[in-house]
Amino acid sequence: MNFSGLRTHLLHVCSNAHMDYTHLGRTGLTVSKLCLGTMNFGPQTSEADSFAIMDHALSVGINFFDSANFYGGPGNAGLTEEIIGRWFAQGGGRREKTVIATKLYQPMTDWPNDGKLSALNIRRACDASLKRLQTDYIDIYQMHHIDRRTPWDEIWEAMEVLRSQGKIIYVGSSNFAGWHIAQAQEAARRRSFSGLSSEQSLYNLLARTIELEVLPAAQHYGVGVIPWSPLQSGLLGGIIRKQEAGSTGRSSDGRTNRWLEKLRPQIQAWEDFCARRDEDPADTALAWLLHQPGVTAPIIGPRTLEQLDGSLRALSISLDTEALDELDVLFPGPGGAAPEAYAW
Repeated sequence: MNFSGLRTHLLHVCSNAHMDYTHLGRTGLTVSKLCLGTMNFGPQTSEADSFAIMDHALSVGINFFDSANFYGGPGNAGLTEEIIGRWFAQGGGRREKTVIATKLYQPMTDWPNDGKLSALNIRRACDASLKRLQTDYIDIYQMHHIDRRTPWDEIWEAMEVLRSQGKIIYVGSSNFAGWHIAQAQEAARRRSFSGLSSEQSLYNLLARTIELEVLPAAQHYGVGVIPWSPLQSGLLGGIIRKQEAGSTGRSSDGRTNRWLEKLRPQIQAWEDFCARRDEDPADTALAWLLHQPGVTAPIIGPRTLEQLDGSLRALSISLDTEALDELDVLFPGPGGAAPEAYAW
């Protein structure tokens, strides 16, 4: 669909779309139960189409956007934040209505100290993101990965300075183990600092490892969980049906196809489950996450307005105990929380 088509679609979108909201973990921050992921903005989605998607997200009540300083594609790190910044700069309440989360950790260049979580990089990376985003504060500043070489006191002191300067409000993590969450929170507690408010983790029906320790740790400390890759690179998005129809999109890459060949009977059973319920597999996969305790909002990464509208259906899908039990048989998790999952 071209840009004019996207705008036409925006004008004709269903006006009664209903968004559900929740608090981010233990905080008082209210966020939509779907989080708009922006990783495609720039590499796969044009700036004009990205603007239309963000406008549409706000129009249907999605107020929670996620990005990272590294997003933008090979050789274009920072491009995604720049696109969001130019969208904010249009005004119209766009910045004020948006809870913007971004991340640091990945090296932006090959120069020393231009990545990870040293106090120096935290300061520089935050200032650079603020400039690209054309805003004076970041709502949720997230560590994209654990940095095992930097002491927690150094990290938290740097985050405290940013908060005291008004440059960030909340701090989040991504790809942390349960032990890392505990380390972070106990170190923050010693400093009388609030620590982590959120954790982004790989979580979907095919990837349930976080149920062992990350989810329990997050729930214990009141940290909101934000699942990424809810469709496991398209495997849970109706890939077999799409292949048969000759329309696979990004899910047709080599890695996804290799996974599909190993998991085809399981994925076929999943698509049959969704067909019996007359629901789209992608929407049902999102709905399953929304039924899991501790989950705040899965990250959706639409490349088109149609994909964004489709995701809204997940908010209305109810999975009863029988359906959830059937999915546990089809996609066995690790057995629950540790250590009960593997010990008496």
